Amino acid sequence: MFRDPIIECQIQKQVRDDQVRGHFEFFDCLLNFFSILSQSKINIMMNRRQFFEKSALGMGTALLASQLPMNVFASESSKALKSPLGFQVWTIKDQLIKDFSGTLKMMAGLGYESVEMCSPPGYESSGFGPLMKMKAAEMKKIVEDCGLKLESTHYGMGELRNNLSERIDFAGESGQKQMICSSFWLPKDAKMSDWMKAVDELNEIGVQTKKAGIQMGFHNHHMEFEKLEGKLIYDALMENFDPDLVKMQFQVAVISIGYKAATYFNKYPGRFISAHLADWSKSSNKNVPAGQGEVDWKELFAAAKKCGVKNYFVEMDLETFKPSAEYIHRL
Repeated sequence: MFRDPIIECQIQKQVRDDQVRGHFEFFDCLLNFFSILSQSKINIMMNRRQFFEKSALGMGTALLASQLPMNVFASESSKALKSPLGFQVWTIKDQLIKDFSGTLKMMAGLGYESVEMCSPPGYESSGFGPLMKMKAAEMKKIVEDCGLKLESTHYGMGELRNNLSERIDFAGESGQKQMICSSFWLPKDAKMSDWMKAVDELNEIGVQTKKAGIQMGFHNHHMEFEKLEGKLIYDALMENFDPDLVKMQFQVAVISIGYKAATYFNKYPGRFISAHLADWSKSSNKNVPAGQGEVDWKELFAAAKKCGVKNYFVEMDLETFKPSAEYIHRL
């Protein structure tokens, strides 16, 4: 087809102009992007929509974005999780005490979006004492500056019994929505009546936390999955905790003794507030990163969603955190 030479020349000029404009837009994108990083001190929790609103859309942005830490583009949750992925600090307490903000930033960079603490005064003898000097508002600010949320903390039964008002105040000022009793720590020869006495006591504590707008919870260990007087202790707890005052935090690690989280999520709908995530390999008889062991994670998250679980905290050795986050975010 014949084209007028003048028109052809205009077309070619327009193409060149578009190409030049594209290069300038790309470099503008780069400058804008690094300006955002400087101003926000690399807020790695920036979500996808905010990122693209603050930096130019286009191929250059996508290229840069592909090199960023994983939770810049982690939405508020993975498809299976439906909630932010968090971690419990217990297994990395030594690193946390030495470098509080640095450890939190490291975990955020691995793809975690929330943190569950251990109460510094309640866990003083376990190494958390240095954090006792930190005020609630200060802790909240540091956590949030690291790109994380602090909504849950483990407390010992003793401090809940003896210093409840002070602990509630600290929880509220630091932004916590859940206070979790980590264990009753009853003696090995405790009778079922001793367990039920502790249940009644935690129900009463739950009345006080509820008045403050905070949900009381209870965290299991393997000991609750032993039988006492012909009955599984965990089932006895579920029958006697007030469903409104005390929600449960399920320790998925009991998969190692044959108990599945999904079984209990389905058996007791509406009774769980959170879960500690761990996987276990039968062949090696040890904890392994999520997705490399016995846990059926899709089944677990589907059941958890139905029963109302709000928070998930990975709790395993340090070397498992990165592959566990990567696996869960891919689900």
